[in-house]
Amino acid sequence: MTTPSEALRGIRFSVLDRSRTRDGEDPGRALRDTVDLAREVEALGYHRFWVAEHHSVPGVAGSAPTVLAAAVAGATSRIRVGTGGVMLPNHQPMVVAEQFGVLESLFPGRIDMGLGRSVGFTDGIRRALGRDKEDADRFAEQLDELLGWFTGTQSAYPQVHARPAEGLRVPPYVLATGEGAAIAAAAGLPLVIGDLRGRARLREAVETYRSAFVPSAWSAEPYVTVAGTVVVAGSEERARRLLMPEAWSLAYARTVGVFPPLLPPERIEELPMSEKQRGFYEAGLGGHVYGTEEQVAEQLARAVEETGAQEVLVTTSTHDRVALLDSYRALARLAGLTAPAGLTRANEASRP
Repeated sequence: MTTPSEALRGIRFSVLDRSRTRDGEDPGRALRDTVDLAREVEALGYHRFWVAEHHSVPGVAGSAPTVLAAAVAGATSRIRVGTGGVMLPNHQPMVVAEQFGVLESLFPGRIDMGLGRSVGFTDGIRRALGRDKEDADRFAEQLDELLGWFTGTQSAYPQVHARPAEGLRVPPYVLATGEGAAIAAAAGLPLVIGDLRGRARLREAVETYRSAFVPSAWSAEPYVTVAGTVVVAGSEERARRLLMPEAWSLAYARTVGVFPPLLPPERIEELPMSEKQRGFYEAGLGGHVYGTEEQVAEQLARAVEETGAQEVLVTTSTHDRVALLDSYRALARLAGLTAPAGLTRANEASRP
């Protein structure tokens, strides 16, 4: 009988980091932490490391993903580097193509282009970006134009070329659920879909994607990456405690309108919470994969089996940096990841 850990062998594991800020620290520390984490997970054998795009969020320093991806790629040597993702409705497709063209030219064969369809979170952010809510409805059109800048087939702007993107092959991925999954299928692109524990909804979206998938020059077959929070610790209670900082940030954002930096669990335990905040907070502690190595292996194996996913993208935030790295180490161990030869020692020597 196959054990849960054995069932995860052959599955790619990757990391998405959002450059979360901690209370009392400046954004620069969060960005440097992201680069440091990339070096660590490369040494552990993770397949790729992605960064995200958020604007005007006190608790997230990652606002320019292609810039941060360049720093990550420059600090690593083998791990694939990309975005999870660039929010295409916030940008002109030609500019996005140019940015990824530069990245691919500097770090050939290591760059991924993860693309999302969200637009700025508030009216003020959207105005500052020169966008509105309706721009999200143009995602399929923008995606087609973006890919055309790489293949030289875009027709909207004759005699215009995206340099150095044209002729390069940067693998595109669509971060999506619902309609976005259908867009990924129609375009013949790999799909990255969240919610590791909401499996009924996840299965439905994945099945729709696979059944509607049209092979393309970018991908001959459907490719599914499931994404979500995964925390591994010595006990289930310890793992749940590591979820507290992010759960509180979400609860605060939903009741106050500001997504704050991460607080340590002991501070959160002392906070007076309204009934509404308590509800959001408790909900934020659920829906994740967490526990001991054995518990996490079982949960992940079930999610992979039910979705047929080829890859798991882990995005985890907590106040304790040491515990966060320990969690990634434990996950690498239970997933049977193999550290690339010579990387661990080199990384340790490069640490400040």
